[in-house]
Amino acid sequence: MTQKNHKPMQQTQIGFLIYPDVIQLDVTAAYQVLAFPPQTSLHLIAKTTAPLKSNEGLILQPTVTLDDCPPLDVICVPGGGLGQLKVIQDPDCLDFLRHQSTTSQYVTSVCTGSLILAAAGLLQGYRATTHYLFRDQLALLGVEVVPERVVIDRNRVTGAGVTSGLDFGLTLLSLLYGETTAQMAQLMMEYSPKPPFAGTPETAAPEAVAALMQAGQPLMEAFLKQTQATAIQLKQAT
Repeated sequence: MTQKNHKPMQQTQIGFLIYPDVIQLDVTAAYQVLAFPPQTSLHLIAKTTAPLKSNEGLILQPTVTLDDCPPLDVICVPGGGLGQLKVIQDPDCLDFLRHQSTTSQYVTSVCTGSLILAAAGLLQGYRATTHYLFRDQLALLGVEVVPERVVIDRNRVTGAGVTSGLDFGLTLLSLLYGETTAQMAQLMMEYSPKPPFAGTPETAAPEAVAALMQAGQPLMEAFLKQTQATAIQLKQAT
């Protein structure tokens, strides 16, 4: 369902929930886009304001804590490495998302951040996407999974794997401020991708797909174990 474009009269409060082992591009790609309009105030939200390290080793500085975060117009949850599993089990983080979702205009995620939203009970009954390696796991949590780059369902906006954060950000920008603003942001970034190699399992070389699947197997298995436990918890809560 397409949301009606409008231009807010005041600062739009946008928050990214970050945590140790978060995928930095899940955060920074969308952040880069959403920082374009002067009417946006962006927050990096964590349990404390102590610097934390991303999955890739980039140091990120939270700007506000869960307790001090203002009411958000947009809440975004990025994906992560094994550290994400702690967030899925963290009642403080999940309660924060539930609380913010009651008043946020848009509840969103990038990559496997959708699993965190689903663990908080915020994607059941919605269409959503995630990284292609984790679509089956998102479906286990009662979400209607759509294999698209960006999926909009009412006020839920979800992006697929890592680099989809750019497309996700531009889509969200168009919903908030209209297509002209989003086109300006894309033009400013010179975002006109011509990737040197295929980026989907359907188009990539079979040997590359096999090598990635093998390398990622331990992570996928760890996530699956937690996803199965989360699915049981969600069923017991209903």
